[in-house]
Amino acid sequence: MLDEEVAFAGVAGQVELLRRGDVSARELVELALGRIERLDPELNAFAAVYAERALLEAAQADARARAGESRPLLGVPIAVKDEIDIGGEVTSRGTGAISTRAAADAEVVRRVRAAGGIVVGKTTMPELGLWPFTESITWGVTRNPWDPERTPGGSSGGSAAAVAAGMVPAALSADGAGSIRIPAACCGLFGLKPQRDRVPLAPHFDGFHWVVFGSLTRSVLDTGVMLDVLAGLQGGFEAAARSRPARLRVAVVKDFPTGTRGRLSGDVNGALDSTADLLRSLGHTVADGEIDMRPRDVPVILGLMFRAIRDFVGEVERPQRLERRTRAFARPGALVSDRMIERLRVAETAMAERLASIFGDHDVLLTPVMSAPAARAGVMEGRGAVATYFWETSWVPFTILWNITGQPAASVPAGHTADGLPVAVQLVGRHDDERTLLSLAAELEAERPWTDRRPRTA
Repeated sequence: MLDEEVAFAGVAGQVELLRRGDVSARELVELALGRIERLDPELNAFAAVYAERALLEAAQADARARAGESRPLLGVPIAVKDEIDIGGEVTSRGTGAISTRAAADAEVVRRVRAAGGIVVGKTTMPELGLWPFTESITWGVTRNPWDPERTPGGSSGGSAAAVAAGMVPAALSADGAGSIRIPAACCGLFGLKPQRDRVPLAPHFDGFHWVVFGSLTRSVLDTGVMLDVLAGLQGGFEAAARSRPARLRVAVVKDFPTGTRGRLSGDVNGALDSTADLLRSLGHTVADGEIDMRPRDVPVILGLMFRAIRDFVGEVERPQRLERRTRAFARPGALVSDRMIERLRVAETAMAERLASIFGDHDVLLTPVMSAPAARAGVMEGRGAVATYFWETSWVPFTILWNITGQPAASVPAGHTADGLPVAVQLVGRHDDERTLLSLAAELEAERPWTDRRPRTA
């Protein structure tokens, strides 16, 4: 079998190859390391590579397999976003302002290792995960495998680039305002933001409940396999990805935030329309929907967001090393007191309950992920915090709301532009219902396959 076919086999495919004895864990890790060595100088997806340790763990995995041991990820190489702790390593979070080494693996990394996964390296991200592109003074510019002149998105852009280029079949990621879904959409991957509290965050993000951990993968099934490992369940999410959904009521929401409909590119608008038509042909009921967001919600969102950014900045050891844009973006958070935070969280809960009312009439929402496909790399280079904020809110205003409500949401590939860039749509589910999203996305994948198409930088 060709090396490239193995590299793009995905998590489930590599697990099956290992089970049959067609490849060994060492061969998979050597393949991953070889592709990183060849492709990463251009893409810059990795902040660190742990070749020696990964090869040692591969030898241990092969020994376990020979002894008849079975684990969900035994021998599969995995990457980890550099805001998730790996014991003994610096969790840089995209900045040179952090220097302390992590005392132990984060719980999600521990679960990946317990499942037999082999961590091959850490992936790049923008400073403190603040932007929907992956560029920083510390780690440079990360590029999109479909077109290196484009961004892979952010903040899990390194994870997305690594998976899209076939360097690893899956990468651990985090999503606080779209940071799994935006890179997935930019790079032609499936990216599920799990339900809040589905996957443990320990020891991270105790004070910011918008963030969730998950993974970026090439297929819906691969995400199901990974979520079973990360959530500590047995078979529930993989089984959902292998099942067909019931007939669902789907609401198409284009004009959210208000005025967005007119800003959608032709490619994004076409992807939404074609997906809606496909869902109808599959027997689902599809209708226009409206989200009940009100002007008073905006200061609630901004207050919580800016205070969280201020807190992130306050955690770093060497704030003088932060980028000027980061420091400026954190300043408004100083105006949000602890007492104000309490009031904002009460208002946030009421807002989330009101917004969830749309699910009284609909099972799933179909929305954009971004107003246009992947932006050019470096598009905001040298720009200040205010300019960057207004630019990003025009490009990616569709994802943050579901971090606030805590509901599961997923970016699903929906074709390519004329010049070959991936296009995606977003599916949003009810609380505690990733299974419906997985089964519906798997149905779309079966009807409109995407994993057979590969980026040119691969």
